[in-house]
Amino acid sequence: MAELIGKNKINTSVFISGRGSNLKNLFKFSKQKQSLIKISLVLSSSKMAKGLKFAKSNNIKYLSINYNQKNIEKKILLILKKNNIHMICLAGFMKILSKNFISKFKGKILNIHPSLLPKYKGLNVHERVLKNKEKYTGATVHLVNSKLDSGKIIAQKRIMVLKKDNKKSLEKKVLKIEHKIYPEAIKILLTNY
Repeated sequence: MAELIGKNKINTSVFISGRGSNLKNLFKFSKQKQSLIKISLVLSSSKMAKGLKFAKSNNIKYLSINYNQKNIEKKILLILKKNNIHMICLAGFMKILSKNFISKFKGKILNIHPSLLPKYKGLNVHERVLKNKEKYTGATVHLVNSKLDSGKIIAQKRIMVLKKDNKKSLEKKVLKIEHKIYPEAIKILLTNY
């Protein structure tokens, strides 16, 4: 990746499925002078994703992808190549990427997860944290590999779970952390390559 970091920022695609709050945060980060990324493409697994409206209103190229199509990942790889994308940030992307897809971007796909990995991989994290009466929760940014939420951890931050917390309050607190550590993780990843 070091060969890509020169005068130009690294062309990055953000994959979303929903409201796009991490997309908005990463876009804001990408506009900073010292940022090493440029968000060139937003790809969504849902045409209803609110994040697409954000992409449109900020003149970012965007696409919604029908994951039921045959050979869809092959098509996505072609789109990424055509747009000269060198890094992918998953931000609430609710699809699992295949081993083959990941191998084409090895070490260049980041994901944000709302737990202190390796604990609570997968879905419904906040409910599980509350049910198990955890004292702490948090967020993790990791490299994507072929196992769910199991790649090398790049950044992680924890917060206390309070007695008064519920799913909604926890989600809100963890999202704040996500917005803080995702840009940090990108800096760490790109300065260590």
